[in-house]
Amino acid sequence: MPDIMLILSCLNQSMDKTSLSRLSCLVEGLLAMTGRVTMRGLSRWTERGGSYRTLQRFFNTTLSWGQVHWLLIRQHLLGNETEWLLAGDEVMVSKSGKQTHGLERFFSSVVGKTIPGLCCLSLTLISVQRRCSYPLRLEPIRKGAATSCPKAPKAGRGQGRGRPKGSRNGHRREVSLSPYLQFVQGLLRQVLALVRQTLTVRYFVFDGAFGNNQALQMVRRAGLALISKLRHNSALYLPYDGPYAGRGPRCKYGSKLDYQHVPSAFLKATIVEGHLQTAIYQLSVWHKTFPDRLNVVILVKTHQRTGAQAHVILFSSDLELGYETLIDYYRLRFQIEFNFRDAKQYWGLEDFMVIRPTPVYNSANLAMLMINVSQILMRPVREHCPSFSVNDLKAHFRGRKYVREVLKMLPKMPETNIIDQALEQAANLGRINQPLSAA
Repeated sequence: MPDIMLILSCLNQSMDKTSLSRLSCLVEGLLAMTGRVTMRGLSRWTERGGSYRTLQRFFNTTLSWGQVHWLLIRQHLLGNETEWLLAGDEVMVSKSGKQTHGLERFFSSVVGKTIPGLCCLSLTLISVQRRCSYPLRLEPIRKGAATSCPKAPKAGRGQGRGRPKGSRNGHRREVSLSPYLQFVQGLLRQVLALVRQTLTVRYFVFDGAFGNNQALQMVRRAGLALISKLRHNSALYLPYDGPYAGRGPRCKYGSKLDYQHVPSAFLKATIVEGHLQTAIYQLSVWHKTFPDRLNVVILVKTHQRTGAQAHVILFSSDLELGYETLIDYYRLRFQIEFNFRDAKQYWGLEDFMVIRPTPVYNSANLAMLMINVSQILMRPVREHCPSFSVNDLKAHFRGRKYVREVLKMLPKMPETNIIDQALEQAANLGRINQPLSAA
């Protein structure tokens, strides 16, 4: 197993020697500890130099986490991959009390309602070949400062429905961005400024929250193509292919697309799994709120016994992207959910109890940093044991921790071969999959 300090040595470009030493101590404690990942719990599992006061000093230090994540990825995780995606999603962390910085009420998909907590936007790099993601940025979202696209104002008394008298057409490429989209755009440009010197990234993948023209134009301004999902009831129109009327502008919109009866000429594949049939269609269509045609892939699922149907509409601003690639890239976006799961379950994203801005920011980003560190540690083992998990990794470091603590109590240190054998055997206690020594 590689030495933690050797892995983190590449971070000396973005943090001083003292902070790097404290981070190394913290990482070793996180890999070995059990229970909730709080500052008090960490101080009980860290080695010398990881006291509670020292940890407080670290969490109150201002760090450039975007550069820290990128340096670690660039040094250890890039490999020979040629296809990379940039993906984003929001993660909600529930919090009690009233003093935590950034505390607001956000919707939690787990609970199904709005609850008090913190909401952060995460941007990650996804390797298409390895099919895993590496966190690049995690930034908190303030509900008052960066909200989603505002809703249209309700019509007042005496004001009729429809378009106001005297209003003019707006240019759909020169849209004004909401505060939330401006916030995302700023993060995108910062991330691209880091990675584009080393990687070629063409696509930005986001969920259905970016299935609108404002989000598409924001991503285009950042120099990327968007892959996202449209609402199931989006009004899409086939390109007009009829005769010219002889006067006025040529017709742009053809017949409206019926999702229950998509023309068979656009059928690309049919997949049958049990009683579920999935028909995949790809076509270039118009949407009246978008200035350009969209590359749309429609997945129509039909239950062959009951005849019930449902459909999903994926789209991209790249008209040349094939349907298989578009579906695959959108599926890879789900890798970011595994990052959130591991960060909450193992690395303390749900556990930290600090309340000030800098400690809160450092605690959340430390949890995401541990995802990259665990990927670095598990990659050589997974070449021999693909099922090796984070639980096995933590069991390995916990067993070594126990052996070191017992050796400190002995009046005389045993021989080196006995120590190595004890470390090897203890490292496999509590494992689920193949031991490291066998790998």
